[in-house]
Amino acid sequence: MVDALTLAAIEAAQQDIADKVIETPIHQWSGPAMQEAVGGDGEVILKLELFQHTGTFKARGALLNLLSLSKDQLAKGVTAVSAGNHAIATAFAAQMVGASAKVVMMKSANPFRVAACQAYGAEVVFADDVHQAFELVEQIGKAEGRSFIHPYEGELTALGTATLGLEFARQAPALDALIVPIGGGGLCAGVASAFKLVQPDCKVYGVEPEGADSMTRSFKAGSPQTIDKVRTIADSLGAPYALPYSYALCKANADEIVLVDDAALGRAMGLLFLEMKLAVEPAGAAATAALLGPLRARLQGKRVGIIVCGANIDFATFSSQAIF
Repeated sequence: MVDALTLAAIEAAQQDIADKVIETPIHQWSGPAMQEAVGGDGEVILKLELFQHTGTFKARGALLNLLSLSKDQLAKGVTAVSAGNHAIATAFAAQMVGASAKVVMMKSANPFRVAACQAYGAEVVFADDVHQAFELVEQIGKAEGRSFIHPYEGELTALGTATLGLEFARQAPALDALIVPIGGGGLCAGVASAFKLVQPDCKVYGVEPEGADSMTRSFKAGSPQTIDKVRTIADSLGAPYALPYSYALCKANADEIVLVDDAALGRAMGLLFLEMKLAVEPAGAAATAALLGPLRARLQGKRVGIIVCGANIDFATFSSQAIF
C-alpha cells in the first residue's frame, strides 16, 4: 500500500511548476465521425497536452523531480531512460534549472526525438533495447553520481501528472468518463488520483497497447508484472514492467484498463488528423482508439474526457503509421 495523493499536495505541486509549464487548453470534438461513435447526446472533450513544453505531459513530472534536488545533486547532473518523450522532458527540465543531463535511449529511437534531446543540451547514449537501457542508466548514475529521474515511478512524478488531472478536472466539470493512456502508469497514477478527488463519480479508464500490456497483467495478477518485449508502434507506452508506486495508485483510482491493437492506434491517429487537424504519435491517439473500440458501446451518450498526451513524431513516421 502507498499513501494516496492529497488535493493539497497536488495544488502545491501545481504552484511549484506554474511558471514553468503551460496550462494546456481543452477542446470539444465535434466532427461527424466522432459524433457517430458517441451518439447524438455524447460529448468528447480533448485535453490538448500535446501543446505542453517538449510536446508531452512529461515536462510536469520531470520539473518537479529536478526542483526537489539539492545544489550538490544538480551540480552532478541527472540521467534518464526513455523511448524519447521522458528523455526530452528531462533535458528540458535540466536546462531550466541549470543542470546537465545524460539520457539513455534505444538505438531504434526516432531521430526526431534524439535531436530534440540534444537541442535541450542533453548527451544521448544508446542501448539495444529497453531492458538494456535501464541497466545502462543505472550504471551511469553510479559511475557519475547523477540523479536518476524515473520515467513513471515515484511520488513526485505522480504529483506532476496529477497537476494535469487537476487542470483537466476543473476545465471540464461533470465528466462521466475519462480515458488515460498507460505506459508505465505514471500518467494514469496522477491523473486518476486527481479526478477521483475532484470528480469522484467520473469513471477512469486506462488504455494500453496489446503489445505493451504490463499494467493489464499487473491488475490481473494483483502485483506489478513484467513483459519480455515491447511489441507496439506506441513506443512511448512501451514500459518493460510495472512498478509498485504507480501500480498502486493506478489500481486504487482507475476503474478498468482496456487494450487496443496497433491498427486501432493507426486509425485513431488518422481520425484525429482528419477531424481535429492534430498529427499525434500513437500514444497520443490511444485514448481515442479506446473510445472508438472497446469502450464505444459503454460510453454512448456520455460526456467523455480524452487526454491527447503527446505528439513527438516526424512527418515520415506519422505518414507510415496513421490509417486514413
